Amino acid sequence: MITNQRLTKSGCGKDVRHFEFEALSSVIEYQVGDVLEVLPSQNAAAVDAFIKRCDLNPDLFITVQPRGIENILPDSLKNVSRLPIRLKKFVELTMDVASASPRHYFFEVMSFFATAQHEKERLQYFASPEGRDDLYQYNQKERRTVLEVLEDFPSVQLPFEWLVQLVPPLKTRAFSISSSLSAHPGQVHLTVSVVSWVTPFKRKRMGLCSTWLAGLDPQERVCIPVWFHKSSLPSPPPSLPLILIGPGTGCAPFRAFVEERAVQNQSSSIGPVMFFFGCRNEENDFLYRDFWLSHAQGCGVLSEDKGGGFYVAFSRDQPHKVYVQHKMQEESQRLWNLLSTGAAVYVAGSSTKMPADVLSCLEDIIAKEGGVTRETAVRWLGALERAGNYHVEAWS
Repeated sequence: MITNQRLTKSGCGKDVRHFEFEALSSVIEYQVGDVLEVLPSQNAAAVDAFIKRCDLNPDLFITVQPRGIENILPDSLKNVSRLPIRLKKFVELTMDVASASPRHYFFEVMSFFATAQHEKERLQYFASPEGRDDLYQYNQKERRTVLEVLEDFPSVQLPFEWLVQLVPPLKTRAFSISSSLSAHPGQVHLTVSVVSWVTPFKRKRMGLCSTWLAGLDPQERVCIPVWFHKSSLPSPPPSLPLILIGPGTGCAPFRAFVEERAVQNQSSSIGPVMFFFGCRNEENDFLYRDFWLSHAQGCGVLSEDKGGGFYVAFSRDQPHKVYVQHKMQEESQRLWNLLSTGAAVYVAGSSTKMPADVLSCLEDIIAKEGGVTRETAVRWLGALERAGNYHVEAWS
């Protein structure tokens, strides 16, 4: 990590960060629209507490071997798979002890190892069909962690072999890449909302990966294990007209798109780009404000001179709420002009109502500006999607 910058105003209730990473390997390869998977580090105190609670020796060396696939491992990995690793390091890298909630089977197995009768009975109840609703309230709804559950049942002492199988694996977190490799050689940027929420019983929860990244100091040059992957947003050719809709952190991949188009614009002609962005307040969470406005001026990628445009919906800056679909309605004629000349539509952001609202809005615009029925507009957008020109990247 070389940059950790807060994009939202302090005290506004949202913490969105811009992170920049520099590759340690000589070459990295990715395209705009790709995603970066990050393996987070766990809280050291939580890992130590888990090891102490489970009465494990952190300095014990263990070997881990994949079961049943020994014969298909390449020779280069066969020896590596048998290398010993310290138990504490194994827990840190593979077992999610203080973020993920255990599965139903975890409680069933715990009931066999409980030595206190009242704990055994409660665990047996949780594991039974009658106790399913109460288990949901206790476990999933509160997002209790493995460590918290174990601390609630102190008489349970699970062998390490069982813990390895039962504790949820530490998983990578996927983020849309918000940079163009052409604009930032050897770097990759992310736009990340730091996740936090309060449970029904008023416990404050924090997202493991986003909180860890936000707490890192770039001066310490912390190494981050990452993997590059394709997403549902393919990299568009330079001449393809684009309609981009990305409220909130949904703007991340489109920052990469605009950077890429700006580089392409220096040597070739590019297609027009219309971008619809949305946030709550102009003062609090207008992410990358200067970046968008600079590219909307003169002959920039988002300029009207280039046939595109940049439009912002501030949902809370007036008595009535204004969302991206309202701005799209205001620009319905220009949207239709781009659509009718072969533009591709890209939508990114929250998976709640936004993607469906945007689709409905586009159906209205096509029906109105194209002079067709709503049913015809629905079929028109369906054909656009089948042709590979309607893409959605949504996350919860």
